[in-house]
Amino acid sequence: MRNLALLLGVKAACILLVSSLTGTGAVNNSGRWWGIVNVASSSNLLTNSKNVQLVLDPSLALLSRRQRRLIRQNPGILHAIAAGLHAAIKECKWQFRNRRWNCPTTHSPAVFGKIVNRGCRETAFVFAIMSAGVTHAVARSCSEGAIEFCTCDYRRRGPGGPDWHWGGCSDNVEFGRMFSREFVDSSERGRDLRYLTNLHNNEAGRMTVSSEMRQECKCHGMSGSCTVRTCWMRLPSFRMVGDFLKDRFDGASRVVYANKGSNRASHRAHPRHLEPENPAHKPPSSMDLVYFEKSPNFCSYSGKTGTLGTSGRACNSTSPGLDGCELLCCGRGFKTRTESMTERCHCTFHWCCHVSCLNCTSTRTLHQCV
Repeated sequence: MRNLALLLGVKAACILLVSSLTGTGAVNNSGRWWGIVNVASSSNLLTNSKNVQLVLDPSLALLSRRQRRLIRQNPGILHAIAAGLHAAIKECKWQFRNRRWNCPTTHSPAVFGKIVNRGCRETAFVFAIMSAGVTHAVARSCSEGAIEFCTCDYRRRGPGGPDWHWGGCSDNVEFGRMFSREFVDSSERGRDLRYLTNLHNNEAGRMTVSSEMRQECKCHGMSGSCTVRTCWMRLPSFRMVGDFLKDRFDGASRVVYANKGSNRASHRAHPRHLEPENPAHKPPSSMDLVYFEKSPNFCSYSGKTGTLGTSGRACNSTSPGLDGCELLCCGRGFKTRTESMTERCHCTFHWCCHVSCLNCTSTRTLHQCV
C-alpha cells in the first residue's frame, strides 16, 4: 500500500515545512522542527525567495528530485505551495465537519492516514482538494508578485465590450495549473487503476479552480460615473472551490480500468482509460471525481483501515441529517451533558476611551456519541 509520500510527497513535506515556517509545528526530542534538519546536503537543501535556507529531513524522503528542481527553478513558490496545502486541509475539514469521516489529520508524514492508500470517494476528494489548493495559491502568488518567474496573466488586453475593456491584473490560473500538474502529478507511479484515478482527481481539482474564475471590473469616469469599466479575471474563493468539489464528491462516479481492443496494436491506439462500472452510466467528465472501491465503515475505530470512529464526536440531537445523533453515532446512542459558559456581554463604549462589559452566564446542552 502507498504511503502519503507516494500520494504527493510535497503534501506531507510542506505541511511539516509550514509548521516550521509559521511557528506552529512541533519540536521533536532533538530540538529540530519536524521535517527540518540542521545538516544540509546537495540533495535536501532548498532556498526560498528571501534566500532563507530550508533543509528537508533526508529520512523523510518526501520530495522527489523533480519536485526539488521545480522549487529551485521558481524562487518563492515554496511558500505558495505550503499556503495552498494548509488551505486545502482546512477546507477539507470544514466540508466534512458533520460527516462520519471528518477529514482527520495527524502530525506524521502520513497526514491523512491510511485513507490515501484506498480508492474510495474520500480519497478522491483529498487528491482533488490538495491539487486545487496548490493551483489556487500559486496562481494568486503570481499575481501578488511573490514568485520570481511568473506575473499577472496579461493575455486579456484591449477591447472587451461596448462599455468595458480588458485590463488590470488577472490571476494567473494557467501557470498555477501548469505548475500543479508538473509538481503534484510527478509523485504518481505506475499505470494501474489507482494511478489513473489519482491523476483524474488531481486534474478535476485544477479544472475546478480554472472553471470558476470570475470577471471583476472597476469603473472609471467623472464624479464616480461608470462611463467605462476595466475588467480582469479573478480566482474564486477557495470556499467556492470546496463547495463545488463537495458536490462532486456526493455525485462521484465508480469506475473500472478498461481499454478497447485486446491486441498490442489496439492497446497503443486506445490506451487504458476509466469507464463507469455501470455501463448505463455516462463516462465521467474531466471535473467529476472518480473512485473504484467502497468506502470503509467510519463508525468504529479500525487500525487496519485507519478509521477513528465517531465515538466522542459532538452531534445534533434534533437534526435528521448526517450531523444528527442517530446517523453520526451509527445507532449506538449518545450521552448528554450541560455546561455553563461565562462571556462578556452588554458592552458599552465610553468616551474616551474604554469599553465596559458585564459578565453573562449561560447554559448549553452538549450531545456526544458513545
